[in-house]
Amino acid sequence: MRLLEPSASQRILVRATNWVGDAVMTLPALAALHQACPQAEIEVLAKPWAAAVYGAQPGVSRVLAYDKAGEHAGAVGLLALARQLKARRYDWAVLMQNAFEAAFIAWLARIPTRLGYSRDGRGLLLTHRARLHPELRQVHETSYYLAILHQAGLLPADPPKEGVWPELILSKDDQAWAATYLEDVGLKDAQVLGLAPGAAFGPAKQWPAERFAQTARQLADRFDAVLLFGSAGEAAACEAVVQGLNGMAVRNLAGATDLGQALALVERTDLFITNDSGLMHAAAALKRPTVAVFGSTNPVTTRPLGPHTTLVREPVDCSPCLKPRCPNGDLKCFTAISPQQVSQAARELLDRAGEGA
Repeated sequence: MRLLEPSASQRILVRATNWVGDAVMTLPALAALHQACPQAEIEVLAKPWAAAVYGAQPGVSRVLAYDKAGEHAGAVGLLALARQLKARRYDWAVLMQNAFEAAFIAWLARIPTRLGYSRDGRGLLLTHRARLHPELRQVHETSYYLAILHQAGLLPADPPKEGVWPELILSKDDQAWAATYLEDVGLKDAQVLGLAPGAAFGPAKQWPAERFAQTARQLADRFDAVLLFGSAGEAAACEAVVQGLNGMAVRNLAGATDLGQALALVERTDLFITNDSGLMHAAAALKRPTVAVFGSTNPVTTRPLGPHTTLVREPVDCSPCLKPRCPNGDLKCFTAISPQQVSQAARELLDRAGEGA
């Protein structure tokens, strides 16, 4: 691939990934792009539900919403988006998303330099094609995105296989909202346990809800209240946890906040226990003590990265299968993990985090 000259761009469009966890894992690449091209104005095109990940990041001047369910729906909406982007006169498009559509939109917008992985049949639409070398399938996703820049000559060293810690910066408005919310519900100075029992990918990524509840009860001596996090689609999993927390102070926030507000509340938790999910990556990037329960997914590529994280996983012969539903029907990768294992991992993590404070 021909190398890019960092000083050649004054305006860059970054096409964000579609899911919150993936978006968090692109943050080291976004920071590296800003460092390589400090003179450039960087704008991010993101789906509305992931936009809050990027809004306050250093170097990002604007986040544009790609509303495929609204104003950008269908062929007419796609063309309208391309016209909007063309009018902004970008020099480069850096495509973190792998889809053909991402390159097609950049091509329609006549962005002269289009950089991304040559995947999904889109190679002819790219001017600078990053190669998906076999070893890139076995690196952490933060390094997977950084390798796009490395192959273009924008990153001096090959990114480490184990990944790079993301740093997630939140908007002041969302942080102020979270502070007001906690004060209004009497939790301003409380020790708060955050739980995220859902996972958008499917039930094979979800440790049973009753085990989240058992774990929370085992940790009740260390916390004043529990906050349940999730989307509207994860409300059932959150409610199932609530039902197992009789006698504890609980707030179920599933579907009750937007992403920016949820992230600001995650930032205020003292411990976060979660499946492999978008909020898992966000909590780790916000430097919260984070316990991640892994079953069907691959910890090599998607484990949480941050100063205070721990992984609870039982090695079984069928994991990682990367399936949304358990092919065997028994979910043994999760049923092998007890609440006692998770609560013990949480206590040890809190002790280590306290020592490093």
